[in-house]
Amino acid sequence: MGPYLLGIDIGTSACKVALFDRGGNVIASSSNEYEVFYPKPGWAEQNPEDWWAAICLGTKAVLEQSKIQAKQIAGIGIDGQSWAAVAVDREGNVLANTPIWMDTRTDDICKELNDRVGENRIFEISGNSLQPSYTTAKIIWYQRNLPLVYQNTYKILQSNSFIAYKLTGKLTQDISQGYGLHCFDMHTGTWSEEMCKALEIPEEVLPEIYPCHEVIGTVTVHAAAQSGLAAGTPVVAGGLDAACGTLGAGVIHPGETQEQGGQAGGMSICMDQYQADKRLILGYHVIPGLWLLQGGTTGGGGAMRWLERELADYEREEGKRCGRSSLELFNDLAQEVTPGSDGLIFLPYMAGERSPIWNPRAKGVYYGLDFSKTKGHLIRAVMEGVAMSLKHNLDVAEHTGAKVSVLRAMGGSANSLLWTQIKSDVTGKPIAVPSSDTATTLGAAILAGVGVGIYGDFEEAVKITVKNKRYHVPNQDNREVYDRNYQYYLEIYDSLQKIMEK
Repeated sequence: MGPYLLGIDIGTSACKVALFDRGGNVIASSSNEYEVFYPKPGWAEQNPEDWWAAICLGTKAVLEQSKIQAKQIAGIGIDGQSWAAVAVDREGNVLANTPIWMDTRTDDICKELNDRVGENRIFEISGNSLQPSYTTAKIIWYQRNLPLVYQNTYKILQSNSFIAYKLTGKLTQDISQGYGLHCFDMHTGTWSEEMCKALEIPEEVLPEIYPCHEVIGTVTVHAAAQSGLAAGTPVVAGGLDAACGTLGAGVIHPGETQEQGGQAGGMSICMDQYQADKRLILGYHVIPGLWLLQGGTTGGGGAMRWLERELADYEREEGKRCGRSSLELFNDLAQEVTPGSDGLIFLPYMAGERSPIWNPRAKGVYYGLDFSKTKGHLIRAVMEGVAMSLKHNLDVAEHTGAKVSVLRAMGGSANSLLWTQIKSDVTGKPIAVPSSDTATTLGAAILAGVGVGIYGDFEEAVKITVKNKRYHVPNQDNREVYDRNYQYYLEIYDSLQKIMEK
């Protein structure tokens, strides 16, 4: 049997490891959680060594489940969350916890850089506005607040490139994660010497850039001993989690669009030409020659995870009794509430907000509470609020000229038929759902498959591996209530913006 491909996904709350055959079928999978630290308001950090520990547990579990030999794995692909700033020394030691994409501590630094360097100049080269969530200002923060860490920093890595280093000993930067640094030239896919100087980021701390599917090295003997993998197994550079998920959802042609339903929410529109907008996010696809125009929000599945953590004590106990998950029982409660949640509206800005409002001080809000509202209303309003944040990004993208017809859903939220239907109703877009839980790890595995020659190209890979499970079309009966609530959604934020920013 075989060959097999291994996909590794470094998420915000957990690391997923999945083993695939050539047809994209999951042979075995494992997920291991780790902690996000919130030491101060606006801070969100992780220890990259926790990622590696979770991956080692996951690879061993997958090998045990599958009963295959590690040497039967033909290639390894890695995807990871965006906008980390993993500072390592010459020996690859992690020098500090890394701020992750939810971290907004650098708001003042961004304002200073935008004033000094010029926000238009930064945008023209990098294709993205300079915001606290990105990697750029985190490097400057190290310079100013952790001088000893910065003095000993040899390279700044992203989440997937750190794991690639742990596996191979090679320090790299894949092209799809370049968008997190504003000294990356989005037009050429290279580091910008001009912007490195303007932002005072030494180019020598930035690793060499590689195509996402290129083999950068092989598993070392030391990494093999820790992970259970076979020494000599090829490892490709990998890429951004949203971009790998976009590939794993089958989005490889201009105009095709992925809808993201993981911890974060958002969308990625595939394009074959540079098309930037300050309100959105532009990055390279993991497929050569293509870009992704993205909307990234903080309150995707993470908003439901928060609600479940705080309000699902009963559902967790009941779930044990009846053999169902607390989220399934939440889904049942939300199903009983009419579309529009009887006027209850939720702003899902649970860690500030990214696109399109770019406000690190934005807050989550329930509007319309009264004595008639139930737990089901609270749950459904979260689903609808996340759907409205998706619509907000899609509306901005289409205003710039992007064409979106069908959304291809990925992430845990896509397992909920109700939530997926709500997103279709709110956005007015049909939604196709492939293998929602494995799209991201599948995308990483496809990169490895193309890199080692298991697939001739990305067209062949997607044709063989990506299969739709179901299809949702907008229910026109719900359009009026959702259009009305969406306008309220926008007006509520506009009314509260000044209060949030104080």
